[in-house]
Amino acid sequence: MSEQGTAESPQRRREPSMEDVAREAGVSGQTVSRVVNARGYVGAATRERVETAMQRLGYRPNSAARALRSGRFRTIGVVMFSFSSYGNQRTLDAIAVRAAELGYALTLIPVASSARETVAGAFRRLEEHAVDGIIIVIEAHQLDEADIEIPDALPVVFVDSNRSTEHPFVDTDQAQGARLATEHLLDLGHATAWHVAGPAKSYSAERRREAWQATLESRGLEIPEAIEGDWSAASGYEAGRRLASIEGVTAVFAANDQMAIGVLRAFREAGLDVPGDVSVVGFDGLPDAAQLWPPLTTVQQHPERVGALAVDALLAELEGEERVQTPLVGTELVVRASTAAPRSS
Repeated sequence: MSEQGTAESPQRRREPSMEDVAREAGVSGQTVSRVVNARGYVGAATRERVETAMQRLGYRPNSAARALRSGRFRTIGVVMFSFSSYGNQRTLDAIAVRAAELGYALTLIPVASSARETVAGAFRRLEEHAVDGIIIVIEAHQLDEADIEIPDALPVVFVDSNRSTEHPFVDTDQAQGARLATEHLLDLGHATAWHVAGPAKSYSAERRREAWQATLESRGLEIPEAIEGDWSAASGYEAGRRLASIEGVTAVFAANDQMAIGVLRAFREAGLDVPGDVSVVGFDGLPDAAQLWPPLTTVQQHPERVGALAVDALLAELEGEERVQTPLVGTELVVRASTAAPRSS
């Protein structure tokens, strides 16, 4: 036979196994399995040894095989409408961190609109990606209007949702935060508080607006017409220009910090002193709010808690635990230099 005919074919390199990792790390196969599947307790030093061995050997867990054994893909799907808001960004970050702590990966499907076909397409894509459950970070007003059918085959948790939904939801106590902001302005002695509201389709904006109005009503005070924005600083600026032209405005509650920033600029351009002429309160607790001039009084919300609780609620659904509605996540008023008592006439 020719040399070509007798030449041996190159051997394919064998993929490292879980047993190889166990030998390399000096632990049992069961310990490696616990680390790989994020199940059971493994000490930090032992876990680090196993993970180092996996990296050194190039071991990659077979996710398909793990799914067959456990019935779980250990992946959470997230459908999100907007990445532009501070709350959504922080919530998504918290979902990712909490999921990773519990051994789950994320599959994120952003949607550009709440149209029926767009959101339904996102659900189909997640089902194709083999996820264990879905967290939906889309204003439920938008879903309701689009008449979306939520998948029945998968556990679903809403963030920032209508409380009438049959699915679990996790949310900030929007009403409490708006009440704190409005009461703060009234307690300083202002005759009433004007409101720069978020968009009408937003449940967060709706709950903040309703709480602002209810607080004024409870004290028998005048309820000015709310000026609607779209969460952006630009819309806050336009609202601020309108407010600056109205005589007698001494206190403003903006439904988020971004719009409050626009209001501050408009007042400065109009020659109004904050807080000497007008007090301004925001909502969100942006990290940069303390660096504005004047530093912004705001309602601090906690999207990091909301995101973590959403993951916990979804996994509780997966485990078939008895459903207990997650309490609303509280807020705190952070008082800074943008608010003060009104000047004596």
